[in-house]
Amino acid sequence: MTDRSSPVQLSARHLTRHFATRVPGKLFQAKRVVRAVDDASLDLVRGQVTAVVGESGSGKSVLARMLARIISPTSGDLVLEGTPIPARAKRTLEYASKVQLVLQDPYASNNPVHRVRHSLERPLLIHGAQKHEVDDLARAALSRVSLDPPERFLDRYPHELSGGQLQRVSIARALCVKPDVLLADEPISMLDVSVRLGILNLLKGLCDNEHLAILYITHDIASARYLADEIIVMYAGQIVERSRGTALVDTPTHPYTQLLIASVPDPSDPTSMASQSEEHSSFAVPEVGCRFAPRCPFAMDVCRTSDPPDFKVGEGHTSRCWLYANESEAVVEMALPERRREGETTKT
Repeated sequence: MTDRSSPVQLSARHLTRHFATRVPGKLFQAKRVVRAVDDASLDLVRGQVTAVVGESGSGKSVLARMLARIISPTSGDLVLEGTPIPARAKRTLEYASKVQLVLQDPYASNNPVHRVRHSLERPLLIHGAQKHEVDDLARAALSRVSLDPPERFLDRYPHELSGGQLQRVSIARALCVKPDVLLADEPISMLDVSVRLGILNLLKGLCDNEHLAILYITHDIASARYLADEIIVMYAGQIVERSRGTALVDTPTHPYTQLLIASVPDPSDPTSMASQSEEHSSFAVPEVGCRFAPRCPFAMDVCRTSDPPDFKVGEGHTSRCWLYANESEAVVEMALPERRREGETTKT
């Protein structure tokens, strides 16, 4: 999936994270294992944006925190600029200087009792900047995220800024240490619609002009199409589809991706998304077979017994679905309408 003409900054190979939880109301019963992320692999390339899309609980944020080494993986490997990172190794200052994470809620991720100046100068000092230069570096960081003039923002408290301005401060704080990789965990979901495009354009500019490798996590597939060079779709901890460019959105192949695109609100039918959410809210993730099978209108017997591998469905485009096993793309395109009709018949 990687453009070999561009250097890979950070690679994840078969990252897996399982959490053990107790069953509510059953204190002495064996713990249940939650498979938050299973066998996720991706490459973050200099000067490119990789988007990870999925609904809440799909494992997107856990994946980002494993890449930032805030959460240790159960298994799998990280490779930073060609250097393997042991799965259980502690997060080092050197790693943090190269891989920075921007969180979803700017008000929760900025200390309300400290001014913006403190939020920017503290990471600079921790990472070795000299005291006499931190003021200039903090001003430069604000200018990089289009908060000009910097002196207007340095001595303000978080509550004195808008959500969009404060998210720019969070991005500036991450940029202070000059990282090579920026992990943006739903950076626009807490913001007003009117300022979201500004943050997306800021990320795009950092990617194009400063050649950062950016991971953009979102549940909004439309913003992923606008921003990303590669789009990855996750469901129940697994990567189910990925593609270069806009092929995944323009010609989705996995039934879950098709559901995601279909769930975008339609102004002519405001009840469509609500009814769909209610219909699928009670489905559990199966222990065996395809995890999407209980919700899939095209599910076959093999889907309930065997976990599908990745099948190539186009140039740089893979789909984790049994629909594409031993079939050409043409045959699959012919089969889909028939299976859609079968699924509709089953529902009725």
